[in-house]
Amino acid sequence: MKKASKPAGEASKATSAAPASNSVEGRRKYDPEETKRNILDIATQEFSAMGLTGARVDAIAERTNTTKRMLYYYFGSKEGLYEAVLEQVYGDIRALEQELQLAEMDSEQALREFVGFTFDYHDKHRDFVRLVTIENIHGAKYIEQSKTFKTRNSTVIKTIEDLIARGVAAGRFREDIDPIDLHLMISSMCFHRVANRHTWGAAFGRDPSGVRSRTRHREMIIDSVVRFMRRDG
Repeated sequence: MKKASKPAGEASKATSAAPASNSVEGRRKYDPEETKRNILDIATQEFSAMGLTGARVDAIAERTNTTKRMLYYYFGSKEGLYEAVLEQVYGDIRALEQELQLAEMDSEQALREFVGFTFDYHDKHRDFVRLVTIENIHGAKYIEQSKTFKTRNSTVIKTIEDLIARGVAAGRFREDIDPIDLHLMISSMCFHRVANRHTWGAAFGRDPSGVRSRTRHREMIIDSVVRFMRRDG
C-alpha cells in the first residue's frame, strides 16, 4: 500500500518555515550584547589570572568561540578590553550595594548588613580582588581613563554618608567619622584576607580565607566596625 503524499501546499509551508527557524537561531547565536557579555566574563578570568601583560587575546577569543578581530571591533584593543573588564567588576559590586535596602533598617542593623555584604562579596569574587590588585600595580593608569568610574563609585560613599547621618541623628554613631575613611576601613579588612591569603598562609600556616576561618572573621570584622562607630565606643 502506498503512503499518502502530503498536499503540495503543506509541503510548501514546511519548506518555507525552515529559513525562518534558521533565522531565529542565527539571531540568537550572534546576539551582539550576549557576545560582549560572554567576552567580558571570559576576559575577567583571563586578566585576573594572568594580569594585563600576561593575558592573551588569542586565548580569550578561543574560549569565547569568536575571533581577535571581533574582540577588537567591540573593545578597540587589549587595553580597551581590560578597561571594560575593570568597569564591569566595579559596576557589579556598586549595583548590588544599591539593592541592599539599608534605608529600611535601623542604622546599626544597616551597618552590619553593609559590612557583611562587603565581606561576602570579596570572599566570593576573588577575581575582583585580583583585578583591583593588578590595577594598583599599574598605578590605576587604565581605570582612570574611564568616564564613568568616579561617578559610579560615588554611590557607595553616599550610601555610607547616609548611614552615618542616620546613626548620628539617632544618637548611636560618632559624629567625627568621614565616610571615605569608614569605607577604607571596611574594605581594608575584607580585602586583605583574600588578597594576601597566600603570603599570610606561608608565614603563619593558616589560610585566612579558609572555610574554618570565614565565619569567625566575618563576625570579627562586623563587630569591629560597629564598635568603632558606636557613640559610647
